Amino acid sequence: MKPKVGFMGLGIMGTAMAANVHRAGFPLMVYNRTAAKAEAWAPQGVGVASNPYSLAQATDILITMVTGPEALDHLLWGEGGAAAALNDKKTLINMSSSSPRHTGDLHHRLAPTGVKFVDAPVSGTKKPAEDGTLLIMAGGEKDQVAAVEPLLLTMGKKVIYCGGVGQGSMMKMTINHLLGLMMAGFSEVVHFGLEGGLELETIFDTILSGPLSSGLYQVKSDMVRNNDFPTQFPFKHMTKDIKFIVDTAYDTGAPVPLAHILLHLYRLGISHDLGDQDFAAIAQVFGKMVT
Repeated sequence: MKPKVGFMGLGIMGTAMAANVHRAGFPLMVYNRTAAKAEAWAPQGVGVASNPYSLAQATDILITMVTGPEALDHLLWGEGGAAAALNDKKTLINMSSSSPRHTGDLHHRLAPTGVKFVDAPVSGTKKPAEDGTLLIMAGGEKDQVAAVEPLLLTMGKKVIYCGGVGQGSMMKMTINHLLGLMMAGFSEVVHFGLEGGLELETIFDTILSGPLSSGLYQVKSDMVRNNDFPTQFPFKHMTKDIKFIVDTAYDTGAPVPLAHILLHLYRLGISHDLGDQDFAAIAQVFGKMVT
């Protein structure tokens, strides 16, 4: 018998991920703060919980995929919170993006319940979530991660074990640091070339045909070309993650001068109301800086 799975958070990523869990045959129950999003699952034979506590009580494995620490804390310890229903027979998998510090605090607060805890954030956006090809970075006790790997592989193509609790979150911050730098670097050089009189297609052809090409640039170049940034990974969420990176670097003593510049650029984007667009809209920030 497959374990009963509870899924909290039915946003862009969570909806696709939960659908893959359901498609793989795991008994599924969902909860979302906006109730209508959860209720839409009922015709598919998916259970709908009235609150996080009911979801945790009725399931064996609880997955959270929400916007960040505040939303996660509310689901666990707010009114009707899930934490009160957790025990040593259950597993909590946090797939939301959190800082390593918050993940450690979360583990410490949950320890008295006895719940098995895995932090397993993902690398990938809407399309990989829909296709079940996310990269999953897992932290926790190795045997506990191994126990939930079949479930995780319904949502991703690979699970990378990163170490103890918090190391999944540390790897998520590490990979998003590179992601933010790559997209900002691509945007900067495109605008540099344009200001020097090069044609956009000439720039793209040169970058995408040579050793500097990457899957990221292949996917995002059309957004930059069309100046249209349909949301795959929201700009505001990347901004949040870059703040986590800077805070984590302060905790660890790691020098991250480029991350500080990156945070400034993304905050400029937020001030220009780019928050709900895809993070590739950082290209518009460079456009707005041209005088």
